Amino acid sequence: MSTLDRLVGLAEAMRTHGLEVGSTETTTAAQAIEVLGLDDRRTLREALAATMVRSSDGRATFDQLFDLWFPAAPGARTGDLRGADLDQLRAELTRALAEGDEQRMDEIAAATLELLGQVSPGDETRGWSSVQAVDALAPQRLIADAQAMGRGEGDGDGEGKGSGSGSGGFTERIDRDEIRARVAQFRRQVESEARRRNTAVRPRERIARYGVTGPSDQRDFLALSTKDLDQLKRQLDPLTRKLAAKLSRRRRAHRGGIDVRRTLRTAMATGGVPLDPVYAHRKRHRPDVLLIADMSGSVGGFSGFTMLLMQALHGQFRHVRTLGFVSSTADITDVVKNAPPGVSLTSWALSQAALTTRGRSSSYGSAFDDVLADFGDVIGHRTTVLILGDGRTNYADPGLDALREIARSSRSTVWLNPERASSWATGDSAADEYSRVVTMHECRNVAQLRLFVERHLG
Repeated sequence: MSTLDRLVGLAEAMRTHGLEVGSTETTTAAQAIEVLGLDDRRTLREALAATMVRSSDGRATFDQLFDLWFPAAPGARTGDLRGADLDQLRAELTRALAEGDEQRMDEIAAATLELLGQVSPGDETRGWSSVQAVDALAPQRLIADAQAMGRGEGDGDGEGKGSGSGSGGFTERIDRDEIRARVAQFRRQVESEARRRNTAVRPRERIARYGVTGPSDQRDFLALSTKDLDQLKRQLDPLTRKLAAKLSRRRRAHRGGIDVRRTLRTAMATGGVPLDPVYAHRKRHRPDVLLIADMSGSVGGFSGFTMLLMQALHGQFRHVRTLGFVSSTADITDVVKNAPPGVSLTSWALSQAALTTRGRSSSYGSAFDDVLADFGDVIGHRTTVLILGDGRTNYADPGLDALREIARSSRSTVWLNPERASSWATGDSAADEYSRVVTMHECRNVAQLRLFVERHLG
């Protein structure tokens, strides 16, 4: 494969993962390769990142893809660690972690994968697993020894020497955090080595599609991990501020009626002719928000996003209320407000009689009927209703008439669906029918949520 083919393949893979890479970036990257050459791989990586990656959030994805299209030399590269056993690798890694020797850590990562990462020992065609290698080496167990060695207290043979406290406790915590960061870096180096070795036995396009983690704003809400939820919380805060501003602006865009008294007073300067009518100012206020959230198991991963969204919205609007449902509906505002950020309440919801009166499978028709019967008085001309769910009714009554009444009573009703739009008319999904009653948006990740806030509320 030529260098140009590799560059084009890298750009296409980046676009597949949601990174914006156009012909301009690709051309500039090709010019950088022409100037720098291919001898220094680290310099090449930084040059292509500078020319092809538009945001810091995409750098981690770029690094993974770069390892596939511009890998180091093929084959094993164990160097002086050839034949090393597990204890030797751990001792070498402890020393490298203590000294912060990135080059040595990279060499140890290669040797670790060679010794511990082969999926089927003796058969390289089965590929290599970084998870298997790291689990066997357990580098997190070396943190205390590396910390002690870094302070010159030992050579790594003692167990837990760096875990004590005392007058140097604050400095020790800083040292420990730094060692932890190096361990995380070592894990990434093992992952990079696994991708490099796997390109020899598997199509790199397949590895890029299934073995590379995309940017955080492209990850489906239905498959978020705890780490992803922490990142999501930081991304949601500015989005909810913008959402509040847009909803308030739409109401303030229309000025009030003519203020007769002030208009006549102003007309005294023109002989009583009201050339400049004065309009009354409407009182500014933050609109109310009512969230109606599906809490059933089919959208379990989505409920973590739901919790974060509700908690972020609470500080931006005059009043936020959350109604959760499975087969029946209940007010869960206080539960959500007091829950740890991003926690999934699916298991909790399925154990609550108030949410499962008619069973443990989601029933949108019954839920919408409950909203009107029990909470209809909270929906008014100030209320924006946000419905969060996949619209899968288990072939029961979808409750279209009740949804129409909710939409009619509210200021606006918007539905955010975590499923792909191509799935809305499949199986038991009534999303296509619901989308004819209220505005429904595919909202699988932060990028689509951002698009919804920035464009569809403009």
